[in-house]
Amino acid sequence: MRRAGVLLHISSLPGPGPIGDLATARGFVLWLAERGLSTWQILPTNPVGPGRSPYASPSAFAGEATLLSIADLVVDGLLPPQNPPSAKGRVDPQQLKDWKRPLLNQAADTLALRDPQALADFVREQPWAADWALYAALAQVHGGGWWCWPEPLRAREPKALEQARESLAELVDRELALQLLFERQWGRLRQVADQAGVEIVGDVPIFVSGDGADTWVHRKGFQMDADGRQPVRAGVPPDYFSPQGQLWGNPHYDWDAMAQDGFAWWKARMARGLSQCHVLRVDHFRGFESAWAVPEHAETALEGRWVPGPGRELFDALGPMPLIAEDLGIITPQVQALRDDLGLPGMKVLQFAFGDEDDHPFLPHTYTQNCVAYTGTHDNDTAAGWYQSAPEKVQHRLRVYVGRDGSDAAWDLIRLAWSSVAERAIAPMQDLLSLGAEHRMNVPGQAEGNWGWRMDHWPSDSVGSRIQELTKTYGRHP
Repeated sequence: MRRAGVLLHISSLPGPGPIGDLATARGFVLWLAERGLSTWQILPTNPVGPGRSPYASPSAFAGEATLLSIADLVVDGLLPPQNPPSAKGRVDPQQLKDWKRPLLNQAADTLALRDPQALADFVREQPWAADWALYAALAQVHGGGWWCWPEPLRAREPKALEQARESLAELVDRELALQLLFERQWGRLRQVADQAGVEIVGDVPIFVSGDGADTWVHRKGFQMDADGRQPVRAGVPPDYFSPQGQLWGNPHYDWDAMAQDGFAWWKARMARGLSQCHVLRVDHFRGFESAWAVPEHAETALEGRWVPGPGRELFDALGPMPLIAEDLGIITPQVQALRDDLGLPGMKVLQFAFGDEDDHPFLPHTYTQNCVAYTGTHDNDTAAGWYQSAPEKVQHRLRVYVGRDGSDAAWDLIRLAWSSVAERAIAPMQDLLSLGAEHRMNVPGQAEGNWGWRMDHWPSDSVGSRIQELTKTYGRHP
C-alpha cells in the first residue's frame, strides 16, 4: 500500500490552552483520513527533558502528562468545567506551569482517591509504572541526578525504596494516576486511528537520559557508575548540522550486559512503543552498528571514536517489528548492510538531494520502494526556508529537476515525494502550510528556543484539497 502523511508533533496541534493535546489529536486523525492521508508521524511522547526536548526524556516508558486533554478530564468527571487561556502560537511553558499542571495534579489526585484499585491494576499491567512513579516523586523531593540522592536510594536498597514509597505515597499515587490517565487518553486516540485507517508512526530515540529513571533502575545495562560518572558519552562527529559535531551527553549502553538477559529492557521498550503506535521510527539507527563515543572530560564531540553496537544480535532478539530506520548522517556500507539485511525502510530527505551528484541517493529517480520519502524532518529548516537560504546552485538544480520556477518550493518537494516509488511519503505540516524558517521545530546543536512551534489554526480548505488531490494523483489514497 502506498501511503502519504504528515509529520507533526502532538504538542504542535492548534487549539485553546498552552499546548496541543490528545483530544485535539483525535480530531487531527480524522482531518488526515478525510484527505486520504493514512500516516501520521509524531515525535517521542515521553516526558520532555531540558528545553522541553522530547529526545532527552527521563523515561523511555512514561508519557508526557502535559499532552493530556483538560477537556477529557472534565468529561470524565475529574475536573469541573474550565476556561482555558487563549493560545499564543507557540507552546507556552509558563501557562503549562501556572494553569495546566495544577489541573493535571488535581485530576490525578481525584482519580487516586476515587479508584485506588485502578492504580493497582495499572501497575500490575505496566511494571515500569511503579519505578517511574517513585523516581518522579523522589526527583521532586531531592532534585538533581539520582546519584545526588541519599546513598540507600541511589543504590536502590529495598528497605529504603519501601520507606520512600510510604512517605511519598501521595506523590507516588499522583504520578501513577497521571500515567493511567495518559494510557486511557492514548487508548482513545489509538482507537480513532484504527477506525480511520491512519497509522501512527512513533519515534524511538536510541539513547536515554543519564539522570532518568531507566539508568537508575537498570544501571547494569549502561556504562555508568553509582556516582553517575560515564567513561564515554553519546554524540555524533562533525556533520551537516554542526562542524564541531554534537555532544549529546547520553550514556552508552553496556551491550554485553544487556545481552545476558536477552535484551529484556529493549524488548519491553519496543513493546511499549508498539502498544501505542503502529510503526516505530528508530532514531539514529546507525548507532546499532557503531556509535560515536566521546570521552568523559572532552569539551566537544571532536575527540570521539566509533565503538561497535549490538548489530543484528539485538534485532534477532526483538523479532520482526514494523520499523523505519533513521539512517541519516555518516552511513557506512556496514550500516546499510544491517538495514538491508533486516529489510527495514530507510529515510530519503529531499532537502539533502540537490548537491553536485546527479545520482544522489536522495534524488527520487534513484529510490527503491522500500524507503520513506521526506521533504524534511523535525531537524531541518522548513522547505520554504531551506530554499530561500540555499545557494543559487542548489536552487537551480531543484528548478531544473522539477521543471518549475521555485516560487512554490515547498509544494515542489511534496510533489516529488508523493510521486516517487517510495512506499511512504511524508511532509512536515510546515511544508503543507508553506511556512518559512521562523516556523522550524528544532535547530540541532542549539540548546534554547526549540520544540515550541505550534499551528495557529487548522489548515485551510484549499490546503486540504490540494494535498488530497496530490495523494489521489499519485496513488497514495486508500
